[in-house]
Amino acid sequence: MRRLAPDEKALWEKVIATVRPLEPRVGKPEAPAAAPPEAAPQVSKARAAPRPKPVPPRPQVQPANTLDGTWDRRLSRGLLQPDVTVDLHGHDLGSAYSLLDSRLEQAIAMGARLLLLITGKPPTSRDRPIRRGAIRAAVGDWLAASRHASNIAAVRAAHPRHGGTGALYIILRRRK
Repeated sequence: MRRLAPDEKALWEKVIATVRPLEPRVGKPEAPAAAPPEAAPQVSKARAAPRPKPVPPRPQVQPANTLDGTWDRRLSRGLLQPDVTVDLHGHDLGSAYSLLDSRLEQAIAMGARLLLLITGKPPTSRDRPIRRGAIRAAVGDWLAASRHASNIAAVRAAHPRHGGTGALYIILRRRK
């Protein structure tokens, strides 16, 4: 490490004299500044007073996207039978959304708990060149922004017996 030249050292001393801690250290008194009074900035009394500690924010309660272990276990094993099935094969994005919205409304009205949403698997590369999985990609956003979002407890991947990667389970909240 090189030594500072005399003019650099004088400049550095001026910089050090203007530095003040944001909050005073507990248990150590502050040493008075050795710089000339015109170089040191004036500290207001309001800033010199100790600041109160910030109150940590309360954790926000968000609707849980979790189910109890029994639900998850039964879904992962394919032991539950869906109350309602919605098949979106052959639909474009607009008609798929309106069908999903109307069937969700019907399922909620009849008190269903488990809805099977069949989006279809994306075509393999040798199939016709189309946009792959557009409906499947949009379903998460549709459900989150849906007018029925408060009635949805969770969304899970379907068991292979119900469509596997081409389908989703939508678990609806129990009505009170």
